[in-house]
Amino acid sequence: MVSTLKYLSVLVLVFLVVDAANGQGLKLGFYAKSCPKAESIIHKTVASYVSYNPTFPAALLRMHFHDCFVRGCDGSVLLNSTSTNQTEKAAIPNLSLRGFSIIDAAKAAVEKVCPGVVSCADILALSARDSVAMIKGPWWNVPTGRRDGRVSTIGDAFIHLPPPFFNVTQLKASFASKGLNAKDLAVLSGGHTIGIANCAGFSQRLYNFTGKGDTDPTLDSEYVPRLKSKCKPNDFVTNAEMDPGSFKTFDSSYYKLVAKRRGLFTSDAALLNDPETKAYVRSQASNNGPTFFKDFAVSMEKMNTIEVLTGNAGEIRKHCAFIN
Repeated sequence: MVSTLKYLSVLVLVFLVVDAANGQGLKLGFYAKSCPKAESIIHKTVASYVSYNPTFPAALLRMHFHDCFVRGCDGSVLLNSTSTNQTEKAAIPNLSLRGFSIIDAAKAAVEKVCPGVVSCADILALSARDSVAMIKGPWWNVPTGRRDGRVSTIGDAFIHLPPPFFNVTQLKASFASKGLNAKDLAVLSGGHTIGIANCAGFSQRLYNFTGKGDTDPTLDSEYVPRLKSKCKPNDFVTNAEMDPGSFKTFDSSYYKLVAKRRGLFTSDAALLNDPETKAYVRSQASNNGPTFFKDFAVSMEKMNTIEVLTGNAGEIRKHCAFIN
């Protein structure tokens, strides 16, 4: 009997460990009793910003992605550098992140009602979802209960964030390391339907693809002159729309661009170099994205549980830019 109880105890412990690793410490409505107005306060705060600047959803979605791919969805991307530590914010891929003021405003508003209860990691996850829905994008479930991480280093960002020059093999490996598959890669890349990109992120494709002053042959030759008129060599200031004509609206038109070989980044073009991702691009491009919204919601629900901290791990920050 004793041995049986010991076995059951070990078995329960194993399941708890596995659940925590898969984000199962989260649940919908986590703050229903501890801070019932939390999600509505966050939604209202985000809406006040998006109403006057419809480019913020792209910024918040990107920030959420950058957070989850580095140390999991723990709000580590929100931490400021100190005199002794450069955080993820200082990494080159994160220097162009926007929307920190929105997260800070939402946190301040929630703290007034429920001090020390709602994590910054949850606020970021909810803000990304709500903002996308505000520009007619999909809605996905965001279970809450994340805890805030206490560690953020510049090196982790360089290691874990897939850069825009990755090929499809590298992209699939990067996503697989986070529990995401090739379909998730194709689906989440569709987030590029909103937002802008700095010319520096793709100028090599226009002016010096192989180091010989040439253009990337996988880029539509008729599209190149238009991009060159927008982005000059060594231009680190100008931005280009990732989905010209509808970059403020969440839709499936991104896939039509990629299918025409007009994706801005090498990583966009790379989707045509793998059978599974190429098939997804073609299917969404030819039929006005029949399953894109549903697929995006499913992939986001997977992404927002990556390596989360729950229970007694981490902390609940008082201010999102600083550990307690």
